Amino acid sequence: MDFDLAPPNGVGSLRIGMTRHAANTALDSLRVPSAISESDRSGQHVFRPSGLMISSHCARDMLEAIELGRPSSQRDRVSFQGVDVFALPAREVVRRVGELTPIEEDPDDDASFIAPDLLLSFWRPFAADDEPEEEQGYYFSSVLLARPGYYDTPAQAAERLQQSS
Repeated sequence: MDFDLAPPNGVGSLRIGMTRHAANTALDSLRVPSAISESDRSGQHVFRPSGLMISSHCARDMLEAIELGRPSSQRDRVSFQGVDVFALPAREVVRRVGELTPIEEDPDDDASFIAPDLLLSFWRPFAADDEPEEEQGYYFSSVLLARPGYYDTPAQAAERLQQSS
């Protein structure tokens, strides 16, 4: 199955801003009934047979973020504007996404990157850009799509609130 990241709206039937109840229903619809994982947690995350993890993050009864974890097979594909975020090496994902929108290294983690204008965040546990055999560092392990302001500090949130009024 193809999952196309569409920031700031969502991915598939999971839409940023939907109610927790609607998000739970949408998340449940992504399960494969014939292959439900023991790791699935209703209202939190599902694991598809490919190993793809899809997680919803709700606060104040609203879906604020969606995280997808790298599958172990290509049966499920996660892409942003045609860029397969888990099949391509992390540096190639950064290069290609950077052609579409600004993307920057996370100041707290040099193995992770954020596209702040879209609120897409790419994570891997460590960087191993020259070592394809070291999959956990060569490829991204997860991608997070979130609502605007998700990463704001309290000062940034106050400034965003002031600008919107």
